[in-house]
Amino acid sequence: MIPPLPNPRTDPMQAGQETDVVKLAAGLIIVTIVVSALYLGQTVLIPLAIAFLISFVLSPLVTWMQRRGLSRILALALTILLVLAFIAGMGTILALQVTTLSQELPTYQSTIRAKIESLGSQMEGPGVFTGVIETFDTVQREVTQVFSGGSSTVDDLDRVRVVPEPVSPFKTAIQWLTPALAPIATTGIVLVFVVLILLDQGDLRDRLLRMLGGNLFRSTDALEEAGKRISKYLLMQLLVNVTYGLPMALGLYLIGVPGWILWGSLAAVMRFIPYVGPILSAVFPLSLAFAVDPGWDMVIYTAALLLVLELVSSNIIEPLLYGTSTGLSALSLIAAATFWTAIWGPVGLILSTPLTVCLLVVGRYIPQLSVLETLLGSSPALSRQTRIYQRLIANAPDDALDIADEAIEETSLTRFYSEEGMDVLRQASNDYINNARAEHRLRFSSGMDELLEELRGEYPAPVAEDAPPRVACIAGKWEIDRQACEMLGHALRMDGIAATERAAGTISSRRVDGLELAGVEVALISFFSGEPDAAARNLARRIRARWPQVKIVMGLWNVPLADLTAARREALGADAIVASIDEAVQRITLMIRHTAAGAVQVVQDPKAAATRSQALAGVSLADPALREDLDDLAKRAADVFDVDTAAVLAIEAQHELVIGASHDLPGARTSDGRDLILLPHGAPIAAQLLDDGTPWMVPDIEREPLLAENPVLRAWKARALAAAPLRQADGVILGALCLMHDEIREMDDDELRLLETLAAEVAERLTGEEPAPISTMPPEVPSARTGQKVPD
Repeated sequence: MIPPLPNPRTDPMQAGQETDVVKLAAGLIIVTIVVSALYLGQTVLIPLAIAFLISFVLSPLVTWMQRRGLSRILALALTILLVLAFIAGMGTILALQVTTLSQELPTYQSTIRAKIESLGSQMEGPGVFTGVIETFDTVQREVTQVFSGGSSTVDDLDRVRVVPEPVSPFKTAIQWLTPALAPIATTGIVLVFVVLILLDQGDLRDRLLRMLGGNLFRSTDALEEAGKRISKYLLMQLLVNVTYGLPMALGLYLIGVPGWILWGSLAAVMRFIPYVGPILSAVFPLSLAFAVDPGWDMVIYTAALLLVLELVSSNIIEPLLYGTSTGLSALSLIAAATFWTAIWGPVGLILSTPLTVCLLVVGRYIPQLSVLETLLGSSPALSRQTRIYQRLIANAPDDALDIADEAIEETSLTRFYSEEGMDVLRQASNDYINNARAEHRLRFSSGMDELLEELRGEYPAPVAEDAPPRVACIAGKWEIDRQACEMLGHALRMDGIAATERAAGTISSRRVDGLELAGVEVALISFFSGEPDAAARNLARRIRARWPQVKIVMGLWNVPLADLTAARREALGADAIVASIDEAVQRITLMIRHTAAGAVQVVQDPKAAATRSQALAGVSLADPALREDLDDLAKRAADVFDVDTAAVLAIEAQHELVIGASHDLPGARTSDGRDLILLPHGAPIAAQLLDDGTPWMVPDIEREPLLAENPVLRAWKARALAAAPLRQADGVILGALCLMHDEIREMDDDELRLLETLAAEVAERLTGEEPAPISTMPPEVPSARTGQKVPD
């Protein structure tokens, strides 16, 4: 019996495939329309694009003049006049150089003729290909005679001459002026567009925001990022070109090449044209050096100068200045140059990079066009852990090892295990049933074992694997659990703690007896299952009954962090729950060395503490007006970052004080009349910034052993913590602006910089002095160190 054909209405898979085909066809049609519009509308679009790029360069100067008290119109007029005056001045100098060169052309022609004749005389006489050329000429003559019939020659044919119709002087003038008028007209249009864009930049921004529509925040961020990237790219391109053109002009002057200002300026301008610009700019000085010097010294020196400048610019100057100014990959730059050149010609080649940057930003902020960011962006398409995972299931463990070595060189072995390694196992765990085939599972298991074995060989631990173990890492159920135990065991041995691994198996009395935990102080049970509670509770109960002296740590690697609470730990019968290799190493280290997790000892340099105390002594912390202002600043910080609590902390010699808060906080108060919350000696928060003086973020305090038992954070019900230093203009750190939230919270680098900006405002109100700019703040003077190492 023939099975019935699938019905799209009842078969969701086929319906989804048809929907994908329709979307693909619609996307191709839209792309075709856009490319056609770009090609057909280049007469209008090219001047408009050039005007936008010029406005990006001139806008900072116009804004700077406005901030000095000039009106927008006057600032724009002065900017345009300065640009035109610069162009006119450079044009005059270059015209003088061209005039001088044209007067010397007869001399250059005779030198060139003499060199060519010299080369010709040296090449006279029979050469390697002389016989071949003569044979080719003989065959060509014979073929010509055959096809001509051998009876007539060119001289025997009747000659016909076409006499063109005389052209009037008026038409001749038009033919001469038309090519010159087109660039002049385009320049005028560009100038008009530049003036209009700079004159009403705010209105133009509003119209672009209206066109983008949707989320106003996303559209604003897109315009800001596009402007920053393009402005930075153009500025860096200008600096690169100037740092190339000036040494080139000076070098040509010292060599003796005429027109050195002209060629240096031409090189600086031509480098705006990607790829072919530097080549074209090098042709002219080389040709002139060939024409001026009867010998070859000037040509050799000029070629050496150009080669050295190109190497220095490409390998030192450009990487140093560009950095990630565009965010485009090298392949996308070449593809973009090819595309825009095909659409708009040589002008498209010049505009290719800024236009492609705009497409990159559009793809980043418009979800429907996210494919543009994937195609054009310089960031890796796959994360490092995904690349390792893919190499393993592709049966290429050597490639996975290369990626792992690269990650370890950047951070450390323990950090690699905690971030990339565990995430690789997590992806394998999630794909184990749904996506992976038996072959994939075998490849991954074998490849992961080979990878871990290679890492143990490359990074030998100071503690031997067969040393009497103090920690036993026990696999809960799967092979993946055992591989997690191998990572943790290697990380512990690298930290100086003897550890061993136990394979996975069924939970039974025989298996528990075979674990051999005599002499072991800590047993970590590893589970990658999303719901490990029943098996984990059973295994922990059996271990505690058989070896009551062993402390039990649960490694629940694939459970959401929000679910790893103290109540769950108690229900599982464990002494601690960990979610990463890094956290496991810290917690086990504290257990092995019998150190209280909540006690953090901050050792201040005596000179630094005296400087800080002297600075705070000049601040009246009991002043009601100051306290009210600090509370208001804390409330603003809490509102801006949408967190539960914001507090301003001051660091004294032995204690920390809460001198401002977004709301009332519990805690012991000072008895000196200031009525400030006093933090206990063993629970510092702000003083931990003294080590490097940079903002830091703890997304989940429960995952940080040194903070999880902090009594102050527990009393304030903080689950996430961020802090930025309160720094004086001379670099002395007086305290910190802290943000706390009762849920897990992440903050990116931009938000941390914003927090640091708010901390600078708090420091300014606290001391009455204007703080140094954040990007140029010096380190604390004198220095202080934070001692957080757990004592042996």
